[in-house]
Amino acid sequence: MSSSASARRLPPLTSGPHEKRLGLVALVATFGGLLFGYDTGVINGALLPLSEELGLTAVTEGAVTSSLVFGAAAGAFLGGRISDAVGRRTTILGLAVLLIAGALTCSAAPGLAVLLAGRIILGLAVGGASTVVPVFLAEMAPYEVRSSYSGRNELMIVLGQLAAFAVNAALGTALGHLDWVWRVMLAVAAVPAIVLFLGMLRMPESPRWLISRGRDDDAVRVLETIRPRERAHAEAADIRATLERERADARRITTRTVLRRPWFWRILLVGIGVASFQQLTGINSVLYYGQIILTESGFGEQAALVANLGPGIIGVIGAFIALWMMEKISRRTTFVTGYTLVAVSHTLIAVFSSVLAEDNPARPFIMLGLIVLFVGSMQTFLNVITWVWLSEAFPLRVRAFGMGISALCGWLTNGLIALTFPTLLSAVGLTTLFAGFAVINAIAAIVLLKNLPDTRGRSLEDVAIGVVEQTIYPGSPVTQPTH
Repeated sequence: MSSSASARRLPPLTSGPHEKRLGLVALVATFGGLLFGYDTGVINGALLPLSEELGLTAVTEGAVTSSLVFGAAAGAFLGGRISDAVGRRTTILGLAVLLIAGALTCSAAPGLAVLLAGRIILGLAVGGASTVVPVFLAEMAPYEVRSSYSGRNELMIVLGQLAAFAVNAALGTALGHLDWVWRVMLAVAAVPAIVLFLGMLRMPESPRWLISRGRDDDAVRVLETIRPRERAHAEAADIRATLERERADARRITTRTVLRRPWFWRILLVGIGVASFQQLTGINSVLYYGQIILTESGFGEQAALVANLGPGIIGVIGAFIALWMMEKISRRTTFVTGYTLVAVSHTLIAVFSSVLAEDNPARPFIMLGLIVLFVGSMQTFLNVITWVWLSEAFPLRVRAFGMGISALCGWLTNGLIALTFPTLLSAVGLTTLFAGFAVINAIAAIVLLKNLPDTRGRSLEDVAIGVVEQTIYPGSPVTQPTH
């Protein structure tokens, strides 16, 4: 069977009320991404007043920042497994409850112990959302527009980050004289979490998950609300056929045997690389410690808090451009272009931080411009595509597991950077640190050029066939869809 055979069998999409329903489903689900962005970005401006009120040291500041990230590593791994067991929709509802509880716990924390507990709760929810929401969107959307729907989650993440920077700047300016201003910054996250919970109560379950649990009639009813009728029935049959092939394989092949299959390890290693390389761009050093980086570049503390809006705004613009490019440029080209631009940005940051004197009045603005260039390159070419690709690349029988392991490795890499960045910045300086990032990202561009399967323009079922038959990789006999 050709890698695009199932896609050619499906009736074409037509306009109708199903488009509005699918758009609503995507909007509600991506509030999980909005919360992802806000909860990870809010610490940038909340950390200084928080530290002053609770009497934190440099070590405990690092613990507060990284506790959410390490909690997210566990949440990313567990989220996929839980969603396989109870469903994508049910899992997202549970994550919304955790997001509400975590935000309120952090904002009311009387001391470090409770604050760390709240941050870990938020981390579990954020990590779970990072795996479950993209999978839910990928499984709900038709393959022709799947990438743009999956990419909306990443757009909401950067909108959440920008919202965090804006709330921090506004509250820091208006209420910065109050010791408890950080509590308001953290509590704001409970509002979109409540919207997510109430909205998901009215959303359907993933039809692919329903069919995998033998609930075919329920799956068809869901598909009929988000597809033209003829397409809904054909797509249900295609999903059912793919699952039957996988179940036939499962009867012959145990889990232990699958773990020994070369195709599984090949796609898993690429997935781990994609998730980990994203964090090794250093993007979260700007997200978590942007105020510190900008003060190192020459801004005052208050000016740095406001200047943080620059990277936040360019991140949102980059995400919109990424969605526009999603169905126009191959995944591999997008990744390689992104890592090349990021490596160039890091090189320029290293060079100018070295040659510009600290008292040069142009230094802070040049450095801000280069940081904006870095963030824009990252958000346009890498941030959205990373999670879209991860949600597409794994066959259904290992999708949650593979994405969970990949996200776990990405979050662990993120956590290590969050924990060590202030120490490394103090020890080696801005120039050496960003020169190291430049080398890592140049390596990433080469590795993904040679190994990344291109999933654009294929149904999830066709991608699964290509992964198992290993015909979807660079240099394989069949690497491009024929429709």
